[in-house]
Amino acid sequence: MSATTEPGFAARSVAEIAAALPGATAVFRRHKLDFCCGGGAALAEAAAARGADLSTVEAELAALVPDTAAAPAETEALIALIETRFHATHRRELPELVRLARRVESVHGDNPAAPHGLAELLAGIAAELEDHMQKEEQVLFPLMRQGGHPMIGHPISMMRHEHDSHGAQLRTLEALTTGGVPPAGACNTWRALYAGTRKLADDLMEHIHMENNVLFPRFGA
Repeated sequence: MSATTEPGFAARSVAEIAAALPGATAVFRRHKLDFCCGGGAALAEAAAARGADLSTVEAELAALVPDTAAAPAETEALIALIETRFHATHRRELPELVRLARRVESVHGDNPAAPHGLAELLAGIAAELEDHMQKEEQVLFPLMRQGGHPMIGHPISMMRHEHDSHGAQLRTLEALTTGGVPPAGACNTWRALYAGTRKLADDLMEHIHMENNVLFPRFGA
């Protein structure tokens, strides 16, 4: 059973959670829990050893589990969902993925399977996504919240074009990470990185789908 479907994390090893639940490494770093060398310890044991509050750590891990609820019928609620489920998630998780990629490239640079250029690619994705999301939040979404605009088709067309660019980046990401499958014997950091890139790809594809095929058609575009 995956870390994202189990009701609690206390009995799971820190390393296992880090590899299965994208974003967990950032939680562990905040609480100074070792998911690399000491990652074999159960979360409850690791938290006790560091004096971390187990319930707090578990709550932060639970908050990382994606919300798979259906898209709301109300446009205002749909926009709010996109902002919280996708925009906030990208902003929270991409910096950690860049950090993990830099570490893997630095530590395992002599490994033929090392994903050289991954940190740069992820940083580029983060920068382009931030620019894209700001356009939506500052221009497009306010127009939609007001019920639309005669010229709303232009910014929607621009967003669709940028979505195509994001799709191309995801294809590059898939090739660079061998589909998000780490090599045999990969360390916990490497495994956590690839789990995170798989989640990024899934999230971004769902994000694009929800806008292209659910939100935008509500405005005839």
